[in-house]
Amino acid sequence: MPLKRDFRMSRPREGMARPVVISIEDKFRLVCSVISGEMSVAEAARRLKVSEQSVGNWKRQFLEGGKQGLADGGRPGSNPQLQRLEEELEDLKAALGEAHVELRVWKKSAEGRLGPTRSSR
Repeated sequence: MPLKRDFRMSRPREGMARPVVISIEDKFRLVCSVISGEMSVAEAARRLKVSEQSVGNWKRQFLEGGKQGLADGGRPGSNPQLQRLEEELEDLKAALGEAHVELRVWKKSAEGRLGPTRSSR
């Protein structure tokens, strides 16, 4: 029985083609159509002649970062609001750690003056 050949392998290679550049607006309209249920990911990919994976990536980028997420291309750290929130989170973690240490010191000093506390027994 002869083996079936993959149709992609039987075509002659024409060299590496440059990927088609899709505007942010086109990506935005397409993602909105997919999210609203007007079309499937497969239909959207066929319409712009891109892979379903590309459409899925654009959808994820939009859901994570809005229209700016599409513009940034989903690069980590490129969203200034996300960077600001991550910095604020680190500051709050440090402040919480410092407050915890201070509380332990106060409890230890109070034990010396007032005797053992209930929580230290």
